[in-house]
Amino acid sequence: MKLDVLSFSTSTLRSSLPGPLLSFIEKVAPGRTSTQLSVLEQHGRDESGRPAVAPDLVVYPHSTEEISQIVAACNEAGTAVVPYGIGTSLEGHVAALRGGVSLDMVQMNHILEVNHEDMDCRVQAGVTHRQLNQALRSHGAFFPVDPGADATIGGMASTRASGTNAVRYGTMRDAVMGLTVVLADGRVMRTGGRSRKSSAGFDLTRLMVGSEGTLGVVTEVALRLHGVPEAITTAVCEFKAMKGAVDAVTEIIQCAIPIARMELLDEVAINAVNAYSKTTLTAAPTVFFEFHGTDLGVEEQAKLVGEIVEEHSGTGFQWAATEAERARLWSARHSAYWACVQLRPGAKIVTTDVCVPVSKLADCILGSQREARDAGILAPLVGHVGDGNFHMMLLIDPNSSDEVMKAQAMVDNMVHRAHSLGGTCTGEHGIGQGKLKYLEAEHGRVPLDVMHALKAALDPNNILNPGKLGSDPDSFAPSAPQ
Repeated sequence: MKLDVLSFSTSTLRSSLPGPLLSFIEKVAPGRTSTQLSVLEQHGRDESGRPAVAPDLVVYPHSTEEISQIVAACNEAGTAVVPYGIGTSLEGHVAALRGGVSLDMVQMNHILEVNHEDMDCRVQAGVTHRQLNQALRSHGAFFPVDPGADATIGGMASTRASGTNAVRYGTMRDAVMGLTVVLADGRVMRTGGRSRKSSAGFDLTRLMVGSEGTLGVVTEVALRLHGVPEAITTAVCEFKAMKGAVDAVTEIIQCAIPIARMELLDEVAINAVNAYSKTTLTAAPTVFFEFHGTDLGVEEQAKLVGEIVEEHSGTGFQWAATEAERARLWSARHSAYWACVQLRPGAKIVTTDVCVPVSKLADCILGSQREARDAGILAPLVGHVGDGNFHMMLLIDPNSSDEVMKAQAMVDNMVHRAHSLGGTCTGEHGIGQGKLKYLEAEHGRVPLDVMHALKAALDPNNILNPGKLGSDPDSFAPSAPQ
């Protein structure tokens, strides 16, 4: 199957659901299935801009046991199963390329335990990160992985999500302590545990984190938590030029200042945020900083950052010390995607991300911006620049073959630029359909063959989110530098 990152029409081989299987699933989850067309289309679409590729049936399970029965029956019938969190992924992860059953985890949204003494918890896969943090407030703890959208914990684990706090607290790879996973044949596997480390056998937890629903269905997640800092301060600083902003970020990282968040928006994105969120930020390359620690520690961090920023022509430090002010600023930052959608009404927004070593970030960002200007594509930029990760949102007319081709070339060239600088085709969006074709250039053939072998061993009938990670490498569409 040849897959294209910017395909705006999709042709797939679909399978109808066998009658006995449908009857069985309806008995397992009575009153919790749907074949309504609008529901099916919703569950075949994410935020990638690709058209919906709908499943044949949507099921809303309540437990690991129900999922085990459903997956085992689908495996026996050769019917595809696609886990669905909340649909906020950006690379076509949930498209039901072979039809089949979509497992919507929205009703598996219970927080099963919180162990505040050990700073860990266990939740069902449908719990969202905002729901979890609201519940943790009374325990003096918080869960730091924040992808922006109110994603489910199961979906975040499956895509190895990241976000604004990753520079200090890490990604889902670091946060997940253990999983409950339903395998393709219906068996239930529990990985990891509550101890902070273990050297007992293969790290099956890390194998499943980031596997995007292709090796198993995540039903429960055990997470590492963190204590709420004594002091939190947020600041916004504008720069005369993008290079100055990125160079300041690089120096802050090199100085080992334990900053919690460091988010970059270019002037186009700032204009969009101002219009959408009614903020009054200066239209210039802007970095949002957040400092966590003791009162004294936060003051020291802020002073050091201020000195570095000044050296790189940063001006206009604006502080937000109260919780309400911080919330307003970060709400504006998290609304950047929706704000940028409004910049060109009727356009499709193609969002892509790459990640490079921090020392190469300026080269990658400036090269990508220059290419967007040369192509005449409106492409606001935001980035989790503390760990070298940035996103460009390409606003194009989907009916213009010229713009579609230019956007495709831009995505290809961003990836090749990142690879040439020692980076990756995606820092946090994941692979889905959109970035399969870049994997061989990034990893080489042998790792892809290993991924395919793992997929074949754990899912020999290829029912779990087929056409995605672990597919035969020969099916990937080639990608050459422009």
